Amino acid sequence: MTQAQTPSADADWQGVAAEETEQVETGVGLKLRKRSRALLGTLLRPRRKQLALSFALVVAYNAASLSGPLLVAVALDSGIPDALGGDPGTLAWCLAAYLVLSVVASGFYYVFMRYSGRIGRDVIIDLRQRVFDHSGRLSIGFHERYTSGKVVSRMTSDTEALEDLVDNGVENTLTALLSLVGILGLLIVLDLPLALLALSGLLPIYLALRWFRVRSDRAYRGTRGAIAKVIVQFVESMNGMRAVQAFGRQGRNEEIMGALNADFQEANRRAFNVLGVFTMSVRLVGNLTIVAVLAIGALRVIDGGLGLGVLTAFTLYLRRFYDPLDQLAMFANQYSSAVAALEKISGLLQERPDVPEPADPVPLPPVRGGRAITFDGVAFRYREDTPVVLRPLDLEIPAGQTVALVGPTGAGKSTLAKLVARFYDPTQGAVRLDGVDLRSVADAELRRSVVMVTQENFLFSGSVADNIALGDPGATRAQVEAAAEAVGAHDFITALPEGYDTDVRKRGGRLSSGQRQVIAFARAYLADPAVLVLDEATSSLDAPTERVVQQAMESVLSDRTALIIAHRFSTVLIADRVLVVRDGQVVEDAAPRALITAGGDFAELHRTWRESLV
Repeated sequence: MTQAQTPSADADWQGVAAEETEQVETGVGLKLRKRSRALLGTLLRPRRKQLALSFALVVAYNAASLSGPLLVAVALDSGIPDALGGDPGTLAWCLAAYLVLSVVASGFYYVFMRYSGRIGRDVIIDLRQRVFDHSGRLSIGFHERYTSGKVVSRMTSDTEALEDLVDNGVENTLTALLSLVGILGLLIVLDLPLALLALSGLLPIYLALRWFRVRSDRAYRGTRGAIAKVIVQFVESMNGMRAVQAFGRQGRNEEIMGALNADFQEANRRAFNVLGVFTMSVRLVGNLTIVAVLAIGALRVIDGGLGLGVLTAFTLYLRRFYDPLDQLAMFANQYSSAVAALEKISGLLQERPDVPEPADPVPLPPVRGGRAITFDGVAFRYREDTPVVLRPLDLEIPAGQTVALVGPTGAGKSTLAKLVARFYDPTQGAVRLDGVDLRSVADAELRRSVVMVTQENFLFSGSVADNIALGDPGATRAQVEAAAEAVGAHDFITALPEGYDTDVRKRGGRLSSGQRQVIAFARAYLADPAVLVLDEATSSLDAPTERVVQQAMESVLSDRTALIIAHRFSTVLIADRVLVVRDGQVVEDAAPRALITAGGDFAELHRTWRESLV
């Protein structure tokens, strides 16, 4: 599987490729983290007030929960001795206060969880919607080089990594940080010498944290890249299942998936190994520190220099002090995974259309019928490192003319059609519609004026009527049926189990390829464009269906400009004019009958076609 690398076109995300490799050099890593933080900031910034309220709730929860050990200390050092002396008031007050604070802390925690959970859901939904919306606005060129499996990976596994962080990591981290700050202050207040001893363990923990951050960034970039490859392979295998089964490729696909799963497993092993080393280090330092505090504190209690209640409270707080470090380790783990995922997602969101919307669009002149198409010194190559597909071309197609493009595979016919539909912009020169450069036409107006029907004949899940209405979402049912009637589709549609309301299922799988193609014609007819481009649009039709469509062609093509790319001469011969394309150049240009008698490339193609009919 080849993963195309696409440079950024946005000044805000300078110099970082759209699909990163697992590079961890300092410069690249800093750029990726900066870009990830920028994306995270755009997600959180609109929710500042909600985040502030969540923070206040978690502060209140921590304040209530941290009061418990202090009450234990008071109860041990004052409450129990007073109770033994006949005054149970202090002990009763400590018990009552402990109960009340436990209830209050639980209440604050409940409200915080509900509120922060809603914020987390909103962030994830926002991110998924951004990825979906942005992917839909990107140019055809992007989708031809960036596989659908990668987009699915951005929408699923990468978003889920951030979801794990939002669902669990943020709450645990806020609680842990506040606990650390609060406990640190309480330890110092309770006993400064023991507090200094406890804090001596922070230096090795800091060094372990620095080690963990570097290693985890590297490890989780590996896991995000590995799972993306797994998803790409799965999506491509499922989409190409007919070819897989037709050529018996199941075994080879299973080998590929097995190898990719092994890579993913190894990437996860490395990530969890890093987490394990860090967690072990934190717990080891914490336990050794607690042992040292207990030993020294016990000696001081024996000597009478420290109260037992104070030592008990200090130990309870110290245990709580190191427990949050475990939570921070888990957060660091989730954060590294989420940052690696955000790097991938932000790489997708930084992509800009290859055919951008004009800043100051120029309206097309009003017209009834077709529009004139002009190729003004047009040359084209798909990328700088690929061969030239079209050599400089000057061509005029008058409004209302039907032009057929013929020639060998790879000659540049489909490229001409894609330039007219502005799926790509020319590398050199300009394509004009009624004299207006397509780069200056608003996309919505261009899509109303130019419609392209391809051999893919893609249908969406839903009814036949819905698929035809894609050409004009505001069309009435009568207009939908009239469009189907015009292209000869009405009879077979009404014969379906539920007529126009029949669900075509995934990719139109309930219909034959010919039926899907005719519905695509009906969709284009309903759109009523000024320019209609047919790229091998009759290739899926059987002979009877082709005859039906040929009869409808006159009504479909009348009063509009049409470009027809076809190998079937029955379709080509209805054109007013034929352009023979070879090696990116137009080598013949005349009416079909004139070219047949001229004895050139077209005449040879026509002769071969006639012989194939015998």
